[in-house]
Amino acid sequence: MPSVVIEVRKNHGQALESEIIKAVYQAIESAFNISPSDSTIRLIVHEPHRYQPDPDLDQGELHTHISIDTFVGRSIEMKRELYQNIVTNLEVLGIPKNHVEILLREVQYENWGIRGGQAACDLI
Repeated sequence: MPSVVIEVRKNHGQALESEIIKAVYQAIESAFNISPSDSTIRLIVHEPHRYQPDPDLDQGELHTHISIDTFVGRSIEMKRELYQNIVTNLEVLGIPKNHVEILLREVQYENWGIRGGQAACDLI
């Protein structure tokens, strides 16, 4: 049940932003074997003066930061697959691989409220 925030510095337009969300979802779906109803993905476009990417990037305006909160328990192999899937999927959309940063945070089941305010540990 990943919760994802994609942060970008450039307004890519509605169509491409939808494709970015889809590309990240497909990467997670493939690596973590989740169902379509099992994630929330948000894309936030920051004003350029509010988002400072690594100054050494060739195209800093394309820097893409992805934060993924998920339950604990996935193997390092699954995580590596996720990282590669994301950068590969975004590269097709014109975002260079080295412009993508991914932060994966694992949350204990008791620290996640779902399905009407229930602790996930009570449901899983």
